[in-house]
Amino acid sequence: MTQVQVVGLYVHDQDEALSFYVDKLGFKVHTDVRNGPYRWLTVQHPDQPAFQLGLFVPGPPVHDEATAQALREVVAKGAMPPLVLEVDNCRGAYDRMLGQGVEFTQEPIERFGTVDAGFRDPSGNGWKMIQSRR
Repeated sequence: MTQVQVVGLYVHDQDEALSFYVDKLGFKVHTDVRNGPYRWLTVQHPDQPAFQLGLFVPGPPVHDEATAQALREVVAKGAMPPLVLEVDNCRGAYDRMLGQGVEFTQEPIERFGTVDAGFRDPSGNGWKMIQSRR
């Protein structure tokens, strides 16, 4: 093994998720292909070209409908572990993203020698935004 290439997130609507990650977080589309009803959609942070974030809808062909519904409910409750995004200026990123309509679950606070905030994507996936210690 040499590296992790794709980490997947379950989302309710791939187009809505794509808009959020590209327009509000500044990610770029890496792959967007369809095979019948299945869509492989990945985005990447512009400074991390080897790493992709997969935006996947639970359902066939990977999951049966009962499993897909259970996964959608878990995501909507915010029960998935948060992802972490490093930023240079947490308060500045918070102000910019709040102005774009991003739903924050925690305003920026200082702790552990840095500043962090929490937000959710439109499907309910939680994120922590942590200011780098430079």
